[in-house]
Amino acid sequence: MDSLLLSKNDLPKFMTELIKKNKVFAPVESNGTIIYEQITKPSEMNLDFCKSEYPPKALILNQTETLFKFTPGTKAKIESVDIDEKKIIFGIRPCDAKSIAILEHAFKGDYKDPYFLKKRENTVLVGLSCTKPEINCFCTSFDDTPASSKYLDILLTDIGDNYYVEVTNDKGKLLTKSMSQLFKPAKDSDIKKKKEVEKKAVDIISRHQKTNGIADKLDKIFEHPFWKDIAFKCVGCGTCTYLCPTCHCFDIQDESTLTKGARVRVWDTCMNPEYTLHASGYNPRPARTNRVRNRIYHKYNYYPKNFDVIACVGCGRCIDLCPVNIDIIDVVTRAGEVKP
Repeated sequence: MDSLLLSKNDLPKFMTELIKKNKVFAPVESNGTIIYEQITKPSEMNLDFCKSEYPPKALILNQTETLFKFTPGTKAKIESVDIDEKKIIFGIRPCDAKSIAILEHAFKGDYKDPYFLKKRENTVLVGLSCTKPEINCFCTSFDDTPASSKYLDILLTDIGDNYYVEVTNDKGKLLTKSMSQLFKPAKDSDIKKKKEVEKKAVDIISRHQKTNGIADKLDKIFEHPFWKDIAFKCVGCGTCTYLCPTCHCFDIQDESTLTKGARVRVWDTCMNPEYTLHASGYNPRPARTNRVRNRIYHKYNYYPKNFDVIACVGCGRCIDLCPVNIDIIDVVTRAGEVKP
């Protein structure tokens, strides 16, 4: 790993060069919220935020994505869609970068998804350490910190007049090498400042989720009335799943006219009663209790068993925006305390 220093005064120059040669997506303020959009100049960015309301996973796993186009009829023809577009996501938080790594497990499993994997391969993640975690942030519950560089190509940490820059792999080295005049080697004092910033951010985090042995515990309480109690106030809106950076349920639809058509992938949610509805009319998750339970099991039981990682990064979005205040920290912690 290379440790460098970038002056804050040189950040606009760095971004200008990135924008000249790449499609750059960065946090911008839109109607009072932070979202990731393509920028054309550095001044469009807003780096004074904790996390975006909408997860940047949407830049790799698009909410609506055309898989291929076709011409229906006796002379049917299929036209592929170009997915080789290269992009840089700048200012992504470490928790959101980790979520993309978690998604990779699902999309490169027994059946490799060329659309997701190609976009991931062509995307460079330039992260920005989180210095002001919010009340519902709990990334430290998963042995991470708001300033972890583990899942990033480059991580910038604000240490005063400069950014401490960690370059973790060849993707990151390629970017910094092309603008080497803007960077200088970091000193031991700079590394110390980074660690101080990281510790301060960690100390702000006051909420923690107990996950020790949770996968095994969930095996024992599948039919427990606890789930009915948890689901009682859920309204089934699906906000938690659409805002989650690791949820990846989708539906595939064919849309066509008489002369042309397309196969389209769109986000879906397991909180939707139609999600598991069979063509026969049978639904294995007919009640909201079944669907609320499935959401928790998917993240804390099925995913750990299949991929040895919990499918939650502690971003807290589902807590912040749940209209009935269902709290995943509380739900999982209480589930671990339930007596079978």
